[in-house]
Amino acid sequence: MTAMTLDPFYPIFDSADWIARMLPHGMKLVQLRIKDRPEREVAGEIARAKALCDDAGCVLVVNDYWRLAIEEGCGWLHLGQEDLDTADLGAIRKAGLKLGVSSHDEGELERALATQPDYVALGPVYPTILKQMRFGPQGLEKLGDWKRRIGVLPLVGIGGISLERAPGVFEAGADIVAAVTDITLHADPEARLKAWVATTRGRAKV
Repeated sequence: MTAMTLDPFYPIFDSADWIARMLPHGMKLVQLRIKDRPEREVAGEIARAKALCDDAGCVLVVNDYWRLAIEEGCGWLHLGQEDLDTADLGAIRKAGLKLGVSSHDEGELERALATQPDYVALGPVYPTILKQMRFGPQGLEKLGDWKRRIGVLPLVGIGGISLERAPGVFEAGADIVAAVTDITLHADPEARLKAWVATTRGRAKV
């Protein structure tokens, strides 16, 4: 089991501005996932997000940019399967970064477990509009199967999850539930995030 306690609510944002906006409303775990921006800009976003999260006592997970995460002294990294193709896992572990890895099918789960991750993510649980996916919805049953396979290792459910769907995702086997568009596309993102915090905060941490 991962040595660090992780909150069961795992929002994902694409900028430090979003993180600054949401930190006052109770989140304790967040991923910064930035795509298609110059690396210099990404470095600045990571540095700002880390400073914000450090001040607020929030765990920051950096998506993909492992070199920048090391340079900025971050504590957590998330890698997709494509990211694993080029990531230096030795350097990542030597820097002390804890690692989460995405998975979609049996082969990807085995590959993820081979990295000795600190959590495994399965998705998309439901249809998602966030990005084009090679994989269709994985469903709740697969979450249960994954959890039985990985045991005490934390399992993150991601993809198309709304606040209303979250209880079923937890019941199916997820220890942590990730949310993206359910917050960012909501008419009142702050209120939505606070509702997520209120709903999930009483759950047992992993």
